[in-house]
Amino acid sequence: MKVPKDCRYTNEHEWAHRNGDLATVGITDYAQEQLGPVVFVDLPEVGAAVVAHQSFGAVDSQKASSELFAPLTGTVVEVNTRLADEPELVNDDPYGEGWMIRVHMADTHEFESLLTAEQYSRSIAANGH
Repeated sequence: MKVPKDCRYTNEHEWAHRNGDLATVGITDYAQEQLGPVVFVDLPEVGAAVVAHQSFGAVDSQKASSELFAPLTGTVVEVNTRLADEPELVNDDPYGEGWMIRVHMADTHEFESLLTAEQYSRSIAANGH
């Protein structure tokens, strides 16, 4: 299971990668494994406001439908439109081509409050995963 060290994580299994005041967001390798083959991703539109720990969309797999929770508060500046036709990218490359949204962060300090790769890995292990 991949847990890139340059990302931060939530307990809900989303990741964020920071570049200045922008953050790219997606679901973790662990999350996509648990979901199984992803068949549909429902994402917000550019310009939508997202609030940390609140739902910003959903991902449907052959097994289940799961809400997506924003790791950060801000405004959506880009959406991965490829996922509309290629939802399997979430499974194939969750930290790369399978990213979901890019957010202009309202408060960059929020990023620092997310779990580090080590903390996230320990959290998964502690929960028996």
